Amino acid sequence: MEPSEPANERLYDRSFCCAFLSQIGFVLANTLMAHYSRWLNFLGADIAETSFIMGLGATVSIVSRPWIGQWIDRVGARNMWLIGYAVFATGSLSNLLLTDLTWPVYLCRGLIILGAAFVFSSSLTYISHHAPIHRRTEAIGTLGIAGFTGMVLGPFIGDLLLSGERDRAAFETLFMLGGGVLIIPTVLLLFVTPLGEPLGRNSTSVVEFARTVRRHWPGAIVLVLTTFGLCMNVPFIFLARYIDDIGLNIDGLPEVTLFFLCYSASGISIRVSARRVPDRFGRRKVLLLGTVVMGTGMLLFQFVDAQHPYRLMLPALFCGGGHGLMYHTCTSLFFEPFPDHSRGAGSALSLMVLDVGTVGGAPLLGRIAETYGYASMFVAVAVTCFAAGGLYTWVTIPVWKARWQETHAEALD
Repeated sequence: MEPSEPANERLYDRSFCCAFLSQIGFVLANTLMAHYSRWLNFLGADIAETSFIMGLGATVSIVSRPWIGQWIDRVGARNMWLIGYAVFATGSLSNLLLTDLTWPVYLCRGLIILGAAFVFSSSLTYISHHAPIHRRTEAIGTLGIAGFTGMVLGPFIGDLLLSGERDRAAFETLFMLGGGVLIIPTVLLLFVTPLGEPLGRNSTSVVEFARTVRRHWPGAIVLVLTTFGLCMNVPFIFLARYIDDIGLNIDGLPEVTLFFLCYSASGISIRVSARRVPDRFGRRKVLLLGTVVMGTGMLLFQFVDAQHPYRLMLPALFCGGGHGLMYHTCTSLFFEPFPDHSRGAGSALSLMVLDVGTVGGAPLLGRIAETYGYASMFVAVAVTCFAAGGLYTWVTIPVWKARWQETHAEALD
């Protein structure tokens, strides 16, 4: 099985660097799909249909998560990571066959989400095994910097491809690039050293997954991670359509690119400058701050309009900062109860919970946007974020007290 604590204490070795660069390439391909709502609009979908297709397509990853986690523990994280690239590329290229909004569109979207589910579950599992225990949060956060870097490149390239007439040829180029660009990440991943031996279990049943989850249930952190998934609907599902619908226009710079440039710059800055803060001063404190920053970012969308398009930078900076504070701390806390031999199941469960926020949130937020407007949608997300942070803080008060007493007891000694 893959050990959670390597024999040496090195974190940033060849395997980590290759995984980091490979992840940049994948997130680039994945964030090209931030323009997927525009593709659905081209095919004739309105905002409600778009949110329904995007949300329902993501149910594929939720249903498959129990098996993904056990497959990772069975065949190894790196092998499943490579399979994820193949599935994602197939999903991206299959969009070339679509001509309308019939059932194949759900299959194409489902394959894209399923491939991403394989990749993110496998990469999280690998990094959690690779890092020393006391640097696990830092490792997850540093790998996340690769994600932020890909977020800059993917939407920018997509904006370039769709900057002119958004005809079928432009979207076909987008999807061909989304599949083809994964060649380099695949090669890089071949230089990542597998950690230990796969478990080779015979059972990969839902019952076994449910037993593992019940045995190591992570508690109230599930609520916060679900809320984070809800928040991710805004940049990755509704942003491009929101920009088009309210008529944002910035001369010389694509609006989606501007948003993700600010979003990623904020997230990267926080991850780099404070990469060891959660492990030193408390992950729960950083997570709580992240929920406040993320919720504030959602409220700042209220100040964006067609007359002030550059104000889009404000919510981008705050939401990116919230992402930079929330995700790696939340994931690290989520993994904590899962032992080495069940780390794949823990990773799959964490992303399953994330998907619940996305799948359940997308249709609901789409309905709010269609009925009451985008402003109400952003307020709903912000209120949910504040509420989740407050409830998690209240539930974990005993933990805070115990840590405070332990710290002061050590100081007195």
